[in-house]
Amino acid sequence: METYPITIGGITRHVPLIEPLPGRRIPLVEFLGDPELVRAAAQALKPLVPAGTEVLFTTETSPIPLTHVLAEEMGLPYVVARRRRRPYMEDPIIQEVQTLTLGVGEVLWLDRRFAEKLLNQKVTLISDVVASGETMKAMERVVLRAGGRVVGRIAAFRQGTPALEVLTVAELPVL
Repeated sequence: METYPITIGGITRHVPLIEPLPGRRIPLVEFLGDPELVRAAAQALKPLVPAGTEVLFTTETSPIPLTHVLAEEMGLPYVVARRRRRPYMEDPIIQEVQTLTLGVGEVLWLDRRFAEKLLNQKVTLISDVVASGETMKAMERVVLRAGGRVVGRIAAFRQGTPALEVLTVAELPVL
């Protein structure tokens, strides 16, 4: 399998190149199972979290360990939007994502009991990779619908030109 080198926070990994859509190859960044890379990325992102942030908000799956380490380092709680409905969810906030970056449509689900943790809070959105920015837009809509206020958007990697301002620390190509 062909790989591509990525570097963040002084740590380099050779990640697989995938083709989510015909003629479009991208490096697949995966934070799951790589604590050294997660810590390096969290340290690099920490200065980008706006002062006054009260809660971090992310989506499953790959950004969870990154958000967890960042939350732990900063002494902040975090909330995770799911990408499918879980049986325990009551009155969830449901938000469609308009992106096809990975070749699939998505929906974000946030259980009401987790949504309540965003109410009247200053929230920073956290992601692993931002490409079109559509997932970040959907995350922002979830936070607003839950009664929170987005004060920052950060991601470890930027790929292309997102449709909104997101602070990042490293670039990824679209090949």
